[in-house]
Amino acid sequence: MENSTQESHLRSDNLVTYDSPYPLYAMSFSSGACRSSGAGQMIAVGSFIEEYNNHVDILTFDDETLTLTPNPNLSFAHPYPPTKLMFQPSSLSSSSSSSSLLASSADFLRLYTLQNDAVVEPVSVLNNSKSSEFCAPLTSFDWNDVVPHRIGTCSIDTTCTIWDIEKGMVETQLIAHDKEVYDIAWGEAGVFASVSADGSVRIFDLRDKEHSTIVYESPEPDTPLLRLAWNKRDLRYMATILMDSNKVVILDIRSPTMPVAELERHQASVNAVAWAPQSGRHICSAGDDAQALIWELPSVAGANGIDPMSVYSAGSEINQLQWSAAQPDWIAIAFSSKLQLLRWLLHYGGKG
Repeated sequence: MENSTQESHLRSDNLVTYDSPYPLYAMSFSSGACRSSGAGQMIAVGSFIEEYNNHVDILTFDDETLTLTPNPNLSFAHPYPPTKLMFQPSSLSSSSSSSSLLASSADFLRLYTLQNDAVVEPVSVLNNSKSSEFCAPLTSFDWNDVVPHRIGTCSIDTTCTIWDIEKGMVETQLIAHDKEVYDIAWGEAGVFASVSADGSVRIFDLRDKEHSTIVYESPEPDTPLLRLAWNKRDLRYMATILMDSNKVVILDIRSPTMPVAELERHQASVNAVAWAPQSGRHICSAGDDAQALIWELPSVAGANGIDPMSVYSAGSEINQLQWSAAQPDWIAIAFSSKLQLLRWLLHYGGKG
């Protein structure tokens, strides 16, 4: 993406598009190259069809030929639209392993193994309800990139559940908020944060499950917070977005309650945020204005009125974005039935 605060017109070698048969929402980059070919990344995309029967397709992205190729052998049916998809993080997967793990959330937390990049097999279906065969719908989850067996889920039933996926057992379950929990993100091995319809960002430490720290509350009472992204390159910072708001709120957990910056150049509601995996100072946001904006945060806290360093306009409202950790020049956005990969080079915007 070009370093310009005007609309970016990407050259053909900076933009790759995949047209799906279905509306898309959830998506995830794999942590490394496809094991069968040794080249390119896998990208999982989930359909968003408002009925029981949905789909997950696995694509192979080759950045040399700039192609996104679906692999029919790895496509599978999924109950309900997945609210999130996530491959096992790179720090957890062995390069010598012949399989990849993929997790999804919807009515349950589900795990799948992709054997030799040639066949998908279900591994487990995890239900966090102790009293029912049914699970309250899961809004999101996050895979702990320090502890290989740990996944945290969040639900509309106000809980966050920490799973030991190797044992298929609940490690702990917390009533995290007063209302529905919409997103969860790990900071450290035993520390996670969550956002909720009650308008708060809360941090939890598994060593002290009885207490949480509120680091931000919506300025308007009971305005839901929808998404949360923890900066893995600098754990002092996280980002959240409010329902029906054009703002991205940047928080410093050392200074609770007051944002260090509010990014306000979107023209409509923001739907997704993602920190750059290779830089602690860059973040991407996308929203209903059909724009993906990349920001460079100033080194001096408290600076507002920040302009994005790069702007990309899509064909319609952008529902989701992901930033590739294995190939950090590439950002994926989902809108309508399209997945687009945008190439953005960090040197366009200085060092992070």
